[in-house]
Amino acid sequence: MSQERSEQPIDDDAAPERLLAALGGKYSAQILAATRTPTSAQALSDSLGIPIATCYRRIEDLTEAGLLRCEGRQLSEEGRRTSVYRRTLDGLTLDFTGDEPTIDREERSEAKNRLQDQLDE
Repeated sequence: MSQERSEQPIDDDAAPERLLAALGGKYSAQILAATRTPTSAQALSDSLGIPIATCYRRIEDLTEAGLLRCEGRQLSEEGRRTSVYRRTLDGLTLDFTGDEPTIDREERSEAKNRLQDQLDE
């Protein structure tokens, strides 16, 4: 199974700062690591020991930076519809050696997502 890689120049002057701010938030890396399968904010909060309000703020930051996306809605154990989130990539490298910063993204393919979902069932 091949992984999609794309090196993208940063178009927007604020893009590196937005990306670094999202990644630099307390718990951001933990949330990304925990969302290889669709996971709710409450499940992330419970499993990672993150206050729920902080968890929602980090999810918003990561979503705005394009590192996390809402995969849909599922029923919670309490019977409520809740949004579930999955990371959009498996790797990210920021390179500042050239004239312009570049981002090398190792995207998660839909095939990899489906395979991961089957393994976790």
